[in-house]
Amino acid sequence: MPLAQDISKERDLLKLVYAAFNRRDIDAILPRMKSDVHWPNGMEGGWVHGHEGVRAYWTRRWGLIDPQVEPVSIEAADNGRVTVNVHQVVRDLAGTVLMDRTVQHVYSFSDGLILGMEIRE
Repeated sequence: MPLAQDISKERDLLKLVYAAFNRRDIDAILPRMKSDVHWPNGMEGGWVHGHEGVRAYWTRRWGLIDPQVEPVSIEAADNGRVTVNVHQVVRDLAGTVLMDRTVQHVYSFSDGLILGMEIRE
């Protein structure tokens, strides 16, 4: 029987990242991502790349909506990846709830940093 993957470092990193995202603290998050990170564009589709791509995407997104994401569980997945079940509440800037659902974020890592994330609905 294979040993369970130890994801304690990834779990701690992701908890920090989600808290910083909810505070809109991009500068606390980017150093925890690889410089060539690939990130899903959940609004328009496709991907953004690199620190500046993520910064531009999140800044634009936060100017249009107010998303809050709370990890419900963080578990080891295949190929060294980590799955986070996330309760996501998205409001418009007036506070009206546009979306309230649970989604999965699947992360890949390299050298202890986030290499990428994909959204599974």
